Amino acid sequence: MPDFSLSTHARYMLQERNIAEEWVWRTIENPNSKKKGKDGNMHYTKPIRERDGRILHIVINPYLDPQLIVTVFFDRRLSK
Repeated sequence: MPDFSLSTHARYMLQERNIAEEWVWRTIENPNSKKKGKDGNMHYTKPIRERDGRILHIVINPYLDPQLIVTVFFDRRLSK
């Protein structure tokens, strides 16, 4: 697995949105969906059972080394 780092913004979002860092790694390691966005970033999604199946959405800049986790949020646009 490639190396990843959390941006300052992503760390803040984990705290503000009460998202466990373990859920981030779980999503990156075994996503339900992984696709390149129009912005060139990779978008990973996965339902999180501990949060009633809400969909965790992680945005990663793959052009940096290590790859940078830009932001993390529960995506209301995606259904369970």
